[in-house]
Amino acid sequence: MLIVNAVLETPDTVDFSFWPVADLPPHQLMALSGSMSPLDVGSALAMLADYNSRTGDDDRPLMDASEAIRRLLETDNVIAPGGLRVHDTRTNVTVWPGCCCGLEDWREWLDIADGDTLWLGHDPSPRLEHADEVVHLWPDSADAQETPSGQPIEIVVGDLPGILHTVQEGLQGFLSLTKQWAARHVPTLAEDLAARLDEDLAISAPLPGTSGQHAP
Repeated sequence: MLIVNAVLETPDTVDFSFWPVADLPPHQLMALSGSMSPLDVGSALAMLADYNSRTGDDDRPLMDASEAIRRLLETDNVIAPGGLRVHDTRTNVTVWPGCCCGLEDWREWLDIADGDTLWLGHDPSPRLEHADEVVHLWPDSADAQETPSGQPIEIVVGDLPGILHTVQEGLQGFLSLTKQWAARHVPTLAEDLAARLDEDLAISAPLPGTSGQHAP
């Protein structure tokens, strides 16, 4: 049984004071879903606001919650450091997205059905290889020229639409909680924030039909 979640890097909130956040260690990965607490949602949005504020031309210090969210909305494309976490409950092997992998590209996993491979970040450096109707996914393979060691996770290619549908449900739950959070903390920007995250993280657009066995 595979459990696949959309995950986002946790922020460093030592000096963060614009809104309440969870007490999470920085630079880890948190799952996005409809079961997150308000503090977890605040942490996710703190990460998105801080990370994307570094990509624009405006380097002025942020002053309050509204300015932080407005700066996020002004970026060309919202970038979300993270990706998909894949866990095999039978073997207890987990594959985490590496550094520089982006959750905004999660739909690229559908391209595996066409024989494509994916770049999943580095440090760790997950590696994916095709083998007939399945793909093998290793947690780390620093040297692309060598066969990875250890036990890979096997994913049946035909199961990918169903697996990604579950990922989408988690993201839709997060988006719903984000709307509630924004209505409380930045009410004048709530609709714009939800629409922007929905578009740039490709949350609500339809996915192909589901198949295969997977767990939420």
